[in-house]
Amino acid sequence: MRATVITHRRGRDTGEALGRLVALAHRHEVTLRFDAEETRKHGLRPGERLELDAGTDDDVDLCLVLGGDGTILTALRRYAGTGVPVFAVNFGEIGFLATMDPEHVEEGIERAFLGDYDVMRLPSISAGRPSGRSVGFNDISVHRRPGDRVADLSYALGGEEIGRVRCDGLVVCTPAGSTGYNLANGGPVLAWGVEGYAVSFIAPHSMSARALVVAPGDVLTVGNRSTEDGVEVHVDGRPVTQLPPGEELAVEFARTGALLAQLPGASFYHRLRERFGRLAR
Repeated sequence: MRATVITHRRGRDTGEALGRLVALAHRHEVTLRFDAEETRKHGLRPGERLELDAGTDDDVDLCLVLGGDGTILTALRRYAGTGVPVFAVNFGEIGFLATMDPEHVEEGIERAFLGDYDVMRLPSISAGRPSGRSVGFNDISVHRRPGDRVADLSYALGGEEIGRVRCDGLVVCTPAGSTGYNLANGGPVLAWGVEGYAVSFIAPHSMSARALVVAPGDVLTVGNRSTEDGVEVHVDGRPVTQLPPGEELAVEFARTGALLAQLPGASFYHRLRERFGRLAR
């Protein structure tokens, strides 16, 4: 068995857990792959069943993540469409996408190596312009740039303009991403397994702007109707491009999927209660 390892950007947060992971890999005869960044981050040295400074390779059985949702999203994007499942132990703040919490790290790794998990396909959304497409598994958001005036955005579905809103931006999210930025905007929570995506607005200057759930086959077109100011486009929280005045962005659902490992019998609603109920106490 071969597994890629991706960890939290702060190596000190996962150093102890990584040591346990390497020990368990020896016991189970699993080869661990670390790219150049991971090798440098943890100061790894050559050893048995370690592939260091490893290049891109889809020929692995599993991707193991020690990190939060941002790290997990990086892994999902990396292995989208490859059939490689992502098994994640939470070392972040919320870790809504994580398979297990850090206090169970050894149990989690044992179960990962034994294949004791279910796999769920997570759909993606993609944003496209003539210059290229970007794929996200949480959300794609359009923001006014810092210091610029309020954005003037239109949105259309199936060639029909639904509305035009002056706002700080809008968020388009997958079901998995609906508990993130979209939830903070007052948008709807979509259970995992729902086919479709949601659109919500960031600080709309309107009494009529309402969140919208979109059918999976409908293409959303977001237009920047400003005559002077560009807006930023972010994918899974990271800036990827600018949308100049007068230009449009097409957003589509589920062209590429990724596999997320889940414990047998895991429930979305239990996860929702545990993560967000716990934060509310």
